Amino acid sequence: MSSRLRAAWPLVAVFAVGYLASYLLPTVVGRLSAGLGLAPAQAGLVGSVLLLASSAAGFALASRVERFGPRRLARTGLVLAFAGYGAAAVTSAVPVVVMGVTVGGLGSGTATAVAAAGIAAQRDPHRVSALGLLSVSATAGALYLTIPRLGGGHTLPFAALAVAALAAWPATRRLDSPGARVSVPGVQGLPGPRASRPPLPHRRSGAVLAAAMLCWAMAQNALWGVSGRIGTTQAGLSEVTVGAVFAVALGAGLCGVVVAGTVGARFGRAVPIGAGTVLIALCVAVSSSARGLAAFAVGEVLWNTFYPVVLSYLIGLAASLDSRGRWAVLVGSASSLGVACGPMAGSLLSAHTGYPGMGLVLCAALLVVAVPMTAVAVHTSGRRPVPVPLPVPAPIRRSTAVAPAVLAEIPVPVAETAPAGSAGTAKVLAS
Repeated sequence: MSSRLRAAWPLVAVFAVGYLASYLLPTVVGRLSAGLGLAPAQAGLVGSVLLLASSAAGFALASRVERFGPRRLARTGLVLAFAGYGAAAVTSAVPVVVMGVTVGGLGSGTATAVAAAGIAAQRDPHRVSALGLLSVSATAGALYLTIPRLGGGHTLPFAALAVAALAAWPATRRLDSPGARVSVPGVQGLPGPRASRPPLPHRRSGAVLAAAMLCWAMAQNALWGVSGRIGTTQAGLSEVTVGAVFAVALGAGLCGVVVAGTVGARFGRAVPIGAGTVLIALCVAVSSSARGLAAFAVGEVLWNTFYPVVLSYLIGLAASLDSRGRWAVLVGSASSLGVACGPMAGSLLSAHTGYPGMGLVLCAALLVVAVPMTAVAVHTSGRRPVPVPLPVPAPIRRSTAVAPAVLAEIPVPVAETAPAGSAGTAKVLAS
């Protein structure tokens, strides 16, 4: 193992713990509904609480990792995740479960903030983030194949999250070591007067993109939050089969990451964003109306393939609007809000219109949202971030919340960082 990989593996471990809850969201929501007798909308609300807590912790700590120390924050996050998810696993009292989910979500968000800041400070952040995505996808895929075979109830998914947090504890010993230190220039105070900071550029394009991203992320995670119930109740599949489909879909998402990184900006941003969103909308309609294994598997796998590709271009588009990364943070925040609200939206829509009706609504919403996103991409075609005299703090460049999806690689004007078009994904997604 190279010295760079040895330095990065603690960040990869913490990254996987931070994102694992969102990857397991369909199982968590489905088992809360079946195991605790919650209505689908109530179970979706609990899932949204988890993601909101994770997002709040991530945003609050995104620029404060260096101040508090990555080891201390990571250990705090792992303790919160272990205690919160562990408490939710050992009780059937709904208020205690909700409290445990909230505390666990705060722990996941704290771990995500540490991992995001550390990965952004690496010499090759795209490679490290790809290792993190590979790790969390492999772990989630293994759990989707294993959990259904071990019994029902809500205990197993939460116990798996608690055990994952405990298993990552040894990795935190190296987070403050010279090889893995989160080096964030300027976090303690950027040189120069604050008054010289330029105003936020391209406000109209940025505002349109942020609003569109909120709706885009909400539509993705509205389906992801109820995908497990679609497979078991409408498509008539066993939980084991649904877990296998999700495992394959997560593998397809990794293929999407590789494709996005390979293609880069060869076709610009407008075509991948517009055409990709149209394809995602069709996949959503197919998956939500599936009444058998073939349709369900095709919809889920293709959807999870296209999702990270489009997401990587959207994050790159946001970064191109401001060389200091401010629009990237704002658009990422809007996306995280959509991710958190997605499960509740999906549960409410499916309760009132049925799963096929929910799919048609989400499909139409995605087709509508594709228009302003593509228009912003066309309007800003060829625009590149202008180098600034001082490096932008890494957490500001790549702020992230719960969503795997926000850790997509962003082009930055600092030497030796990843080129434009690099990609990452996160799901919660959207999962």
